[in-house]
Order: sequence, then structure tokens, then C-alpha cells
Amino acid sequence: MTEFPRISRRIAAIAESATLKVDAKAKALQAAGRPVISYAAGEPDFATPQHIVEAAVLAVRDPKNHRYTPAIGLPELREAIAEKTLRDSGTPITAAQVVVTNGGKQAVYQAFATLLDPGDEVLMPTPYWTTYPEAIALAGGVPVEVFAGSDQNYLVTVDQLEAARTPRSKVLLFVSPSNPTGAVYSREQVEAIGRWAFEHGMWIITDEIYQNLTYDGLKAWSITEVVPELADRTILVNGVAKSYAMTGWRLGWMAGPLDAMKAAGNLQSHLSSNVSNISQRAAIAALTGPQDEVLAMREAFDRRRKLAVAELNKIEGWLAPMPQGAFYVYSDVTGLLGREWGGKLINTSLELCDYILDTAEVALVPGEAFGPSGYVRLSYALGDAALLEGIQRLQKLFG
Repeated sequence: MTEFPRISRRIAAIAESATLKVDAKAKALQAAGRPVISYAAGEPDFATPQHIVEAAVLAVRDPKNHRYTPAIGLPELREAIAEKTLRDSGTPITAAQVVVTNGGKQAVYQAFATLLDPGDEVLMPTPYWTTYPEAIALAGGVPVEVFAGSDQNYLVTVDQLEAARTPRSKVLLFVSPSNPTGAVYSREQVEAIGRWAFEHGMWIITDEIYQNLTYDGLKAWSITEVVPELADRTILVNGVAKSYAMTGWRLGWMAGPLDAMKAAGNLQSHLSSNVSNISQRAAIAALTGPQDEVLAMREAFDRRRKLAVAELNKIEGWLAPMPQGAFYVYSDVTGLLGREWGGKLINTSLELCDYILDTAEVALVPGEAFGPSGYVRLSYALGDAALLEGIQRLQKLFG
């Protein structure tokens, strides 16, 4: 009798989300009574704005939302997304070019699955969000890391991308603002990268979920706004999770050329069908309603990023560049490695984060989740008091 693996090799090769793993461990310790402060999850601590919640309440009571709706999303929501894409990404699209998904993660996976054949390469600026390489591999592609460290403010250059390009390079992944670094590309950098990608006939998948969370008057330039010729070879991924404090509502989308969106819609029709109609109605209210609470949340994040960077940089050997977007500080901690802490030699950021959690009861995500060792990610999407207390514990630990 032929013996088969109990789990498919393709699925068995997927690593658990490192950020969710750290967050789960922190929450388990909190439930056990330990005063752990967690900077692990990229989740705003604010409540979803009330007018969005009220729209969902009304939607629950309306029987038309109790039935199947189009797999690619409600027409009204896709129209609102098209309007947002023009408003914030400077790119004109129609509602027919939008597929509404169960959160940004599904949009990321479907974008890669739509474009990649086995062996196709994706140039992936690094540090990267932990889900990208897993989604690429699951779609049969090959992630190619292009690393930019703190000395480059975590921004890759055209020269680096060109050095990594091969005849198998089909897709460029472009993310600005970045998770995990908070780095934002300037208009000039976006244009240079976009024209390079266009010259070489590459597709682009651009994750814009943090586009409305930028600081110091900066704009997150969309690559299709700066280089409009790329619109026919670009899939834009976005969602309401981060800007509207709606992580649990699971509402994202992808937008792009009609042929790619038709293919992605076919996939979704078999994978999940329509997203919850309640979440879709809430998202309509988010995108078309008042934005004052969104601006207030951004102001709070701005205050917190400045506090976090100022306090972290008081720790000798800890380098925290000022992020320009999102709500993360990505710190270079190589100055703390190769030394003894707590009577133990610590050589990696993974070991360092374990030591910090066990000793100071502070949860950080190690750089190994996002690329090379030597870095840690801290999310400042938590209350001001907890943000400061956790960093003060780090100051005491390494003081």
C-alpha cells in the first residue's frame, strides 16, 4: 500500500505567522497573570468609529444582507473603492476592476496566485511583512530578497533591484509605507523604481494598506499615480483594517487590470465567495463617511512614534530610525548582540526577544520574522501609558 504524507508538502512548508505567534504567546502570559506588555501585533487600540458600527447594525437587520451577494463584492462598495483609489492613489479605475476580499491577506494571496506560475520570481524588498514569502511560495513563486538596512532607511534602490533581476523575475512587490519598517519612498524614488519596472516589463503588486498613515506632511505616492503606464500591469492591495481600526472586520480588496481581476474573481468564487455583507456595508460607511476620527487616530500614532523613537534611542546599542509611516518602529539592535545578557551569550535578535520577554515581560517581534537577524519590530498601536512603560522596562534591562 502506498504511504502518503499526512499533510501536503505545500501546506506543511508554510510557517506560522511570526507576528501572530508572538502576540498569542504574550496574550497567554497575560491570561496567566503576568504583566506582559506586547508590541507584537499591528492592531490599532482604538474602537472602530461609531458611524461605521451603526451602519453594520442597520445591515444586520436588513434581510437583503442575509443572502449571497456577488463573489467579487457589493457594487456600492466597489464603486466607493474606485473613488478612494482615485482620491488617495491618484489612479482612475472602475468598479469592475475591484475584487473585495476577506481582509488584506486574502488580497495579497490572490494577487500572487493570479500572476505566478511555478518558478516565477518575485523581487521582494526586505525587511518584508512575514506573510509575503509564504503567499508567494504557496502560489508556486520564488521570493527573491532585496535587503536594505537601517543605513539606507530600509529603502531599496534601482541598482539593488537590477542586481537581483533574472529572466525569471516577473513581479516586483512594492510597499510604501512599509510593514515592518514604517519607511516611505519619496516621489522621486517611486518614479525611478516604477520606470525601471516598466522598462523590464514587470508586473507590480503594491500593498497600500498603510497609505493614509503618513506623518510630517508626507504623501505615500502610489506607483501607478507617478508612472501611469504601469496601471495595466499593477495590482493594488488595500483594506480598512489599519486606518479605520477594523482589523476584526476582515475587509480588504484588490484592484487592477480587468483580465487580472476577472481571474482573481474566478478564484474567489471557488475559494470563499462573497465577504460578509455586514462588513461590506460597514466598509461603505468607512470610505464614504466622516474622516475626523481617522485623522485623530493618525495624530495619536504620530505622537506615539516620536515618543517611542526618542526613548528607544536612549538605550546604548539600540538604533531606532524615525519611521515616516504605518505604526511600527524597526530598530537595529546589532549593538546589543554578541554580548552576555542575564549570564547568557546572545547572538541573534530571536534570542534577544526571548530574553526580553522572559526578563522584562515585554513582547517584541524579532528581525528573523521579516528577513535578516539583528532587528526588532515594535508596534506603537497601543495605549500611551503602556507604550512608555514597556520602553522604560527595556531601558532598565539594558541600562
